[in-house]
Amino acid sequence: MRKLIRSAAVLCFFLFLTSAASAQTPDNLTQSIEKIMNRPEFAHAIFGVEIYSLDSGKTLYAYNADKLFVPGSTTKTLTEGTELALLGPDYRFHTKIYRTGSIGADGTLDGDIVLVANGDPNLSGRMQPDGTLAFENSDHAYAAGMLDAKTVPGDPLAVINDFAKQIAARGIHKITGRVLVDISMFAEGKPEAGSGAIVSPIVVNDNIIDITVAPGAHVGDPATLQISPQTAYAQIVNHVATSAPGSERQLEWGGDSVGADGAHTVVLEGTVPLGQAPSLFPYDVPTPSRFAEIVLTEALQRAGVTVGSLGSSQPEQTATLTNFYTSANLVAEHISAPLSEDIKVTLKVSQNLHATLTPYILGAVLAGNHDEAEQAGLDQEHDFLQRAGLDLTQASQAEGAGGPGAFFTPDFMVHYLTFLSHQKNFDIFYRALPILGRDGTLYNLLPDSPAAGHVHAKTGTFEEYDALNHTLMVTGKGLAGYVDAADGSHLIIAAYVNNVSVAPNFDAVEKVGNALAEIAAAAYASPAQSAQ
Repeated sequence: MRKLIRSAAVLCFFLFLTSAASAQTPDNLTQSIEKIMNRPEFAHAIFGVEIYSLDSGKTLYAYNADKLFVPGSTTKTLTEGTELALLGPDYRFHTKIYRTGSIGADGTLDGDIVLVANGDPNLSGRMQPDGTLAFENSDHAYAAGMLDAKTVPGDPLAVINDFAKQIAARGIHKITGRVLVDISMFAEGKPEAGSGAIVSPIVVNDNIIDITVAPGAHVGDPATLQISPQTAYAQIVNHVATSAPGSERQLEWGGDSVGADGAHTVVLEGTVPLGQAPSLFPYDVPTPSRFAEIVLTEALQRAGVTVGSLGSSQPEQTATLTNFYTSANLVAEHISAPLSEDIKVTLKVSQNLHATLTPYILGAVLAGNHDEAEQAGLDQEHDFLQRAGLDLTQASQAEGAGGPGAFFTPDFMVHYLTFLSHQKNFDIFYRALPILGRDGTLYNLLPDSPAAGHVHAKTGTFEEYDALNHTLMVTGKGLAGYVDAADGSHLIIAAYVNNVSVAPNFDAVEKVGNALAEIAAAAYASPAQSAQ
């Protein structure tokens, strides 16, 4: 499937590469990068690389640095860097619940309760007692394709359960009206491009129900399912069987029917091999607002509060409730961790939903545009980058996470990362990036390399299924960030490879990313001072 490059073609490529590389390039760095790019698996791929010295202000290496590449989730550096600059690291989301009626002497609320969604992406078990947010290197949002994906320890409904306890502590024992979620901040319903989680101003457990799937005792036995959180919102019907040892896990969602109350009955079907460790599989809740209404109702019931009925979270029906949003009617509130913590989660694990929400949040909070919040937020980003003096003809972006429509040149990314390095909150951004061989999406790349621990960079992947060849086409793989080199110098790297055909599995895609990590390791080892 992959052809070796003939020697004559290799010679031509070397000549072209040498002429394209910067005159400042140390020979050993050039040779190391050439060796990686000339591997047979990259015969038909396109590379773009720029390595820049922050100390000397000189480019150490450049190849196709002025060409547009599919960047994948390296786009998140733009999205989250903008959010950090415009909202500030100490910005917090305040999610509040109000009552619409009076509370009687017997503890009966004669009215509704309304949770006003405010865009907080961490109404989940991530919140820690010390105010930080927990994360796993392989995020549960990607569990459909990654066997090592994990949920953070703890209760996925911790915030929701705390809401219910606050309401009960107000002396409310019965609610005659409805449980509502006001999602008028911005529109709900668009799936984000990576994991498929649904965009909404209300985000409970990343708008996911986690299914842990384990094989049965014998081939042919039904698999066992553990569902978290347990809720009437989704009844999971188990059609998963145990397959032969060594076979691949094959899971997919079958039928999904919704009842009049907004609850879903969903069929999970497929096979898991005998002897395989339990693994996660995510159910992306189709209507996050309804999910939130149901789990809040269930939490209230657990807290001893009787609820009359569930309402509808459609903005046109909750708009008339805004007159009740006063301090006197406040019955519960959750204050998020500082924004710096969410930026850490988003960048470390490449959390697509969180990054996708960022333009919506910027548009609604800063521009006051609730109807076209995403575009208004991207306009905020455009103006921020323009004020930074960046050449926006080298950039394209359609949403926050790096899905379709994202293109950047390596040179643009280097200039952007250079600009960020001079900002007052740079250290927060730097520490939020994955670290080579240590954590986040780089945790398992080159862990034994001398460069491990010295590369802080965002990864990116974009791929499509090649039905003709039953393979995957990695249309975009990227690595962008900072290298603290062995000689003490400080470097910026933006490395991309597009259009690599690989086997249809996660490990094959990861090997492409490993090649970019090797380029970063070569930059770490190369003496930058020789280029000055």
